[in-house]
Amino acid sequence: MLVNGESGKLISIRDRGLLYGDGVFRTLLARNGHALYGQLHLQKIQHDSAKLGIVCPALPQLSDELDGLLARHPEGIIKLIVTRGQGARGYAPPHCAEPAHVWDVSPVPVYPVDWATQGIQLRVCETRLSEQPRLAGIKHLNRLENVLAAAEWRDAQIAEGLMLDAAGNVIAGTRSNLFLVRHGRLITPDLSRCGVAGVQRDRVIACAAARAIPLQVRDVSLAEVLAADEVFLVNSVIGLWPVRALADCRWGEFPFVRKLQQLDAQESRV
Repeated sequence: MLVNGESGKLISIRDRGLLYGDGVFRTLLARNGHALYGQLHLQKIQHDSAKLGIVCPALPQLSDELDGLLARHPEGIIKLIVTRGQGARGYAPPHCAEPAHVWDVSPVPVYPVDWATQGIQLRVCETRLSEQPRLAGIKHLNRLENVLAAAEWRDAQIAEGLMLDAAGNVIAGTRSNLFLVRHGRLITPDLSRCGVAGVQRDRVIACAAARAIPLQVRDVSLAEVLAADEVFLVNSVIGLWPVRALADCRWGEFPFVRKLQQLDAQESRV
C-alpha cells in the first residue's frame, strides 16, 4: 500500500475521506504487470476529483506510482483513492486542505467460469439510488446505498443486484453498469441523475460508436430490461457478464455479448 506516494498503511483520523466520504476512487485490474486501461482510469479519477473541487495528483505522478506498484504486484486489483485530505470538524471543506491519495492492492477475485460464458443470475434490489445530479457519474466514496443493496442477499448463486432510482428507472448493478440489446440496438441507462460512469461502460459505448452499432443512452424501465433480447453487465474487473436470469425471465443465447467479449479480449491483448 502507498500513502501519498510512500509505503505505508496509515492515514489521519481527521482525513475527510474517512470522516465524510469526501473523495473519489477507481479500481484497476492488473495482469502480467500491466494495468488494463490504466490511463483511462487515471483520467477518470482526475475528472471526478475536479468535479468535487479536489486537487488530484498529476497524471505523470500517478502513472509513475502505478508503474512502481505493478513492478511489485503484477497481478491483482489495484484501488486508487483520492481524498480532500485532513480538516477540522464540520462539513465545510477547509480552504487550504492538502489532498491525500492511497493505493491499495488485493488479490483478483475468483468467480465461476460459467458466469462469463453461460451468464449470471441477477436480482432486483429493494434499496433505491437517490437522485443527486452534482454527484451523478462520479465514483465518490459515499457508497452506502450500494453497500445496503449488496447486503440484501446471501445466495451465492446470485452474482449481482440491480439497482433502480426512486422513480423506478433502472440505473446499474451494485458494482457494475448495465446494457440491453434490443433488435440489434444497444441501450444503457442515463446516468445524469445518479449512478457511476465506469471505464468499461465508456469502452462499450466507444466500441459501438466505432462500429456504427446503434446505441441509446436514456431512461430504462424494469419492464424494458425484462423484455430485452440480451442483458449484460460490465465493470473493469469482471469484463462483460451476460445475464441468464432476472425475476421470472430467462435468457439462453448471447450472440451480441459474445461478439463484444471477443472484441474486448482482442483489445485487452493490445
